[in-house]
Amino acid sequence: MSTPAPPGRVTIKDVAAAAGVSKGAVSLAFNNKPGVSEATRERIFAAARRLGWAPNSAARSLSRQSVDTVGLALCRPARLLGLEPFYMEFISGIESVLAEHDCSLLLRLVGSLDEEITLQERWWRERQVDGSILVDFHQDDPRIGPLRRLGLPAVGVGHPSLTGGFPSVWTDDATAVAEAVRYLAALGHRRIARVGGPADLGHSGIRAQAFERTMDELGLGGGRHVETAFSGEEGARATRMLLLGADRPTAIVYDNDIMAVAGLGVASEMGVSVPDDLSLLAWDDSQLCRLTHPTLSAMSHDVHGFGAEVARVLFDVLAGQEVSSRPVATPSLMPRGSTAPPRP
Repeated sequence: MSTPAPPGRVTIKDVAAAAGVSKGAVSLAFNNKPGVSEATRERIFAAARRLGWAPNSAARSLSRQSVDTVGLALCRPARLLGLEPFYMEFISGIESVLAEHDCSLLLRLVGSLDEEITLQERWWRERQVDGSILVDFHQDDPRIGPLRRLGLPAVGVGHPSLTGGFPSVWTDDATAVAEAVRYLAALGHRRIARVGGPADLGHSGIRAQAFERTMDELGLGGGRHVETAFSGEEGARATRMLLLGADRPTAIVYDNDIMAVAGLGVASEMGVSVPDDLSLLAWDDSQLCRLTHPTLSAMSHDVHGFGAEVARVLFDVLAGQEVSSRPVATPSLMPRGSTAPPRP
């Protein structure tokens, strides 16, 4: 039978009583010190989880003279991560700040959010990290409760409505999507589609809602969405499906650069001229957008600077400062050769 949490503030004494050990044993377990068996350690952790108790993060930080390691877990396939320009730039921005503090990044790929929860708990309890950067928030993200109860110092990358009270850094994707749609509509496009990420992914949901809302405001209907997993193969498949449809779009907005490049290849394969027959608009504006022919129009933002700002905010959290969530610069339109008025 699980032990109910006592009324009022839970203390280390309550955890010790629930686990049937001394307060010293609880301290040894949470500080990853010898003196308790692995079975006892797990029993202590289980009791702490039931009671919603975690060591005071400020007190723990006093035991260290400096920040040594920051954690980042990514729920992405390794192959996709290697091809994804966004995360390469984002991580380079984080590293630029960590280098100033002589601090390391502990990067791990995970297969699910549940796996990430287990990983973050182990990192924190074994003192492998001083804090973590949390990315790719979902609606009602399952990581929030366990990691807040753990006392993990962390910064969320996402809109504050998604990050559950963790200080966050984000881009105003809704405003950027509206700008993209209004630009294409001003060129004369009336059939505009969007190739985006999974609907339960927080920033994809924000972009999808902004896309539909702006299309409705312009009297163009809701527009078409195709959900993908962000890869080039998925971008190509989505583009092919849209172009084979009976009422094919004259413009497509993509959620990242690699899918837009793949879409450009599909258009060429199918004999669809870009931009005369089809306009394409990418997102992030990596070097890929300037290496294609025609060059890709994009919603451009400083991804390296985004990562650097996230790291700076985490260091403020670790220093015990009061930190509020903040946006970075909104992505802005960079017109190039892949967008033009549609043919009559």
